[in-house]
Amino acid sequence: MSVHRPLQQLAKRATTSQCLNFQQKAHHKPRIWQPQDRQMATVIPPVTQDSTSSKGPTAMVFMNMGGPATTDEVGDFLSRLFADGDLIPLGALQNYLGPLISRRRTPKIKKQYADIGGGSPIRKWSEYQASEMCKILDKTNPETAPHKPYVAFRYANPLTEEMYTQLLEDGFGKGKGGRAVAFTQYPQYSCSTTGSSLNELWKWRQRMESPTRNPNLSAAEAEGSILWSVIDRWPTHPGLVDAFAENITKQLESYPEDVRDSVVLLFSAHSLPMSVVNRGDPYPAEVAATVWAVQQRLGFKNPYRLVWQSQVGPSAWLGAQTSDTVNNFVKAGQKDLVLIPIAFTSDHIETLYEIDQEVIHEANELGADGRVRRAESLNGSPTFINALANIAGTHLNNGEICSRQMGLRCPGCVNERCLAQKKFFMGQGQQANTATTL
Repeated sequence: MSVHRPLQQLAKRATTSQCLNFQQKAHHKPRIWQPQDRQMATVIPPVTQDSTSSKGPTAMVFMNMGGPATTDEVGDFLSRLFADGDLIPLGALQNYLGPLISRRRTPKIKKQYADIGGGSPIRKWSEYQASEMCKILDKTNPETAPHKPYVAFRYANPLTEEMYTQLLEDGFGKGKGGRAVAFTQYPQYSCSTTGSSLNELWKWRQRMESPTRNPNLSAAEAEGSILWSVIDRWPTHPGLVDAFAENITKQLESYPEDVRDSVVLLFSAHSLPMSVVNRGDPYPAEVAATVWAVQQRLGFKNPYRLVWQSQVGPSAWLGAQTSDTVNNFVKAGQKDLVLIPIAFTSDHIETLYEIDQEVIHEANELGADGRVRRAESLNGSPTFINALANIAGTHLNNGEICSRQMGLRCPGCVNERCLAQKKFFMGQGQQANTATTL
C-alpha cells in the first residue's frame, strides 16, 4: 500500500483521543476493564462456571499465521496469504495479482513442505503451547479457570471463522457472555501480522455476534456476546528473553571453547515490504528491542546483527537479507555463525526449509564446513511456556484490555478496517454492536 495519498485521505485518521479516549497520564499503562465498561444482560445466565472460579471459564485464543498441515492444503494457504493486503500489499491489483502469484508459487512451495515432512508443524506446536499454558493458568489463576485453549490461524486451518464457531458451540457468547483473550503469537507487533489477525477476528465477531450483521440474533444474545481482550505484543518479556538465551547458549556450546565468543549471532526475522515500514509499522523497532534484550541477557559476549528473511516479489523489502548476510560473512572468512529465528515462536517453513535447507546448505557449499548453525526454535521449551503463562496470568489479573500502544495507528495508515477494529477492541471495553461494512 502506497503511503503517498491525498492529504484529505490522511486527514481521516483518528486522533489518539478519538481512538482511545484515554485520560492523559504521565506514564503509559495498559487499558483496564472498569465495571461500567460493559453492561451484560441480567436475564441470561453466564457461561457455566468452574466450582473453583469466580470469573471463568476463559477462552485463551492463540493467533498466528499458520501453515498447511499437508501438501494438499498449500494452494488454499497461499491463496489466502496473497489475498491479504495487510501482509502483502499489492494495491489495486490485489485481487488479480494475489491469485496469479499463489497459483504460480504453489508447485514450488508444495515441494518445500514435502521436504520438511509433508506439512507445517506450527499447528502441533501452537496447540501444545496453548494447552500447556492453560494447565499452568488453572493453577496460578483459579479465579478465571478453567482456561480453555483455542488456536486461530490467519491462512490455514483452524481459521478464525472455525475458531469462533467453536467458541459459540462451547458455550461462550449467544447470550451467555464469557471472556476470551486474543493472544498474539507474534511477540513483536506488526500491522501485517497481529494487526491482520485482529482485523480478521473483528470481522468474524461482527458477522457472528453483531445484530447489524446477523439478523438472527436476539437482543439478549447480542447483549451477552463474548467479551474480548487482547495481548497484542510482548517483545521484551523476561521469560521470552530467557527462552531465546537458553537456546542460543546451548548452540554456542557446540563450538570449541576457544572460538565460542567469536561466533557471530545472526538474529533473523521475517521481513516487511518497505511500503509497510515507511507507513510507520512498529515491527522493526520491536524486533530490535527483542534482540537487544536477548543480547543483554547474554552479556553481549558475541558480536551480532539483525537480518531479515522471506522476501517475496520484486518490490523493496527491509534488509539486509539473511541469505546474503550469511554468504557475505562466509566469503569473508567468518564461518562461525549462529542463526536465531527471533520473531518465530515455533518451527515452520521459514526455519525448517528456508534456514536449514537453503541458507545453511548454501553456506556449506561456499565452504562453511558445518560451522553455520541454527539455534533451536522455542517449540516445547518449558521456559517459554512458563513465559506465556506469566504474560497471560498478568493480563488476566490486571483486567487489561490491551496495551496502550495498540491504539496508536501508523502515521501513514488509511485502512478503515484497522481503525474500526481498534475502536472495537480498545473502546474503553464498550464493544458495541455497531453497523460497519465488512
